[in-house]
Amino acid sequence: MSTEPRPVSIRIMDKDFLVACPEEDETSLRSSAQYLDRQMRNIRDSGKVIGMDRIAVMAALNITHDLLSNKNLNDDIGQTVNNRIKNIQGKIEATLHKGKQMEL
Repeated sequence: MSTEPRPVSIRIMDKDFLVACPEEDETSLRSSAQYLDRQMRNIRDSGKVIGMDRIAVMAALNITHDLLSNKNLNDDIGQTVNNRIKNIQGKIEATLHKGKQMEL
């Protein structure tokens, strides 16, 4: 059941933002905002990046990099699992085929 989006106030780097969000997604939105706030504060505190826009872009790049790295890792794991399943299926089929030949 999806509800109409309603304004939710979040705070990132001491600045308030109103974001339209369905009620059932509010907890997830707040968690995401807290995560982003931590990432941006870490970048700001490192002293290597100055300016809110640059900090936000660097945080977005870091988060995107992590997301894509995890996706690639999951894709690799998925491919490995698929290969193992095909291998097991081949062994099962070969065993069943041998069993049928022994019956004849």
